Amino acid sequence: HKSDGGKPPQFTDFEGKTSFGMSVFNLSNAIMGSGILGLSYAMSNTGIILFLILLTCIAVMSSYSVHLLLRSAGVVGIRAYEQLGKRAFGHPGKILAALVITMHNIGGKSEFWVSSDLIFNLPFFFVIYKKFNIPCPFDGFTNHTAENISIDGECEAKYFTINQQTAYTVPILAFAFVCHPEVLPIYTELRNPTKRRMQAIANVSILGMFVMYLLTAIFGYLTFYLNTEAELLHTYSKVDPLDTLILCVRVAVLVAVTLTVPVVLFPIRRALLQLLFPDKPFHWVRHISIALCLLFVVNLLVICVPNIRDIFGIIGATSAPSLIFILPGLFYIRIVSSEPMNSRPKIQAACFTALGFIFMSMSMTFITLDWVYGENRSGGGH
Repeated sequence: HKSDGGKPPQFTDFEGKTSFGMSVFNLSNAIMGSGILGLSYAMSNTGIILFLILLTCIAVMSSYSVHLLLRSAGVVGIRAYEQLGKRAFGHPGKILAALVITMHNIGGKSEFWVSSDLIFNLPFFFVIYKKFNIPCPFDGFTNHTAENISIDGECEAKYFTINQQTAYTVPILAFAFVCHPEVLPIYTELRNPTKRRMQAIANVSILGMFVMYLLTAIFGYLTFYLNTEAELLHTYSKVDPLDTLILCVRVAVLVAVTLTVPVVLFPIRRALLQLLFPDKPFHWVRHISIALCLLFVVNLLVICVPNIRDIFGIIGATSAPSLIFILPGLFYIRIVSSEPMNSRPKIQAACFTALGFIFMSMSMTFITLDWVYGENRSGGGH
């Protein structure tokens, strides 16, 4: 298979064995993450129609972002996100990419969730099931008033709505679709790797997650309406703290996280080793020390940030647009030298990158304003 530069990708030292279907499964697991817990909250702050529009836009942009990465990787035969950064901008580019990936993984890990197909299907089916056996208004649900007085419109679905928490919606959605550091390793492992084949894998995975995310958001929102909180399982616990099904889901999550901490630590530690000790040989003391420091930082985050929405917001407004919009666009502009800067693909990539910067600055501005002036934030879990 020939690349855009007329040379085959330099994957000749490794022959992939993974099938199309298994690659879809792997990439879907990379996409699927704790962001699924914040989608109903996002819908409650945008309304159903606006949420659907935003979710569709983020999914389409994620697919285009994968296209930019595959084009860039195909020209130079690189199989790692950080190495693309080095090829585009030298050592500073590699450091930047590693830092963004580290930040994103620490943020995702601090939510104590794990990319496991079984575990993420649990809340998906759980949310649909619970929609049909939780009445609204809720008995004993005291999110708004101590007297549990029914509020006007409390059980009414909104199609378009804007409020102070709407600023968190796009960051939550962007956070939920980040899989881009895993695209190139999965591409490398693919049997008969071509850009078209890998793009099809990405499109199928993103479409599958789009459907799952949409259904989870709708059923969660239509269960709690105005009472939807940033951490969906917490909302169910407030209806019935002793619900056996909720407890089972939480136990499953706890077990999964405990067993997969080493897997989640691996990409963060690899990025940190490349940053801090790029030319040092493997050493057990260094290896274990970094792991302990990461666990300490993650636990500190969990203790100091009581609201999961703040983690969704910060990570979704910084590392997510960097990994989806900004870096893939910049990589494409710098690496694909066969196209002039005034060509349509380069202009599209430049606009895509600019969109990422605009999205990042606007999201951080609105989130900061909410922190400064939003003393009485609703649905925050405080």
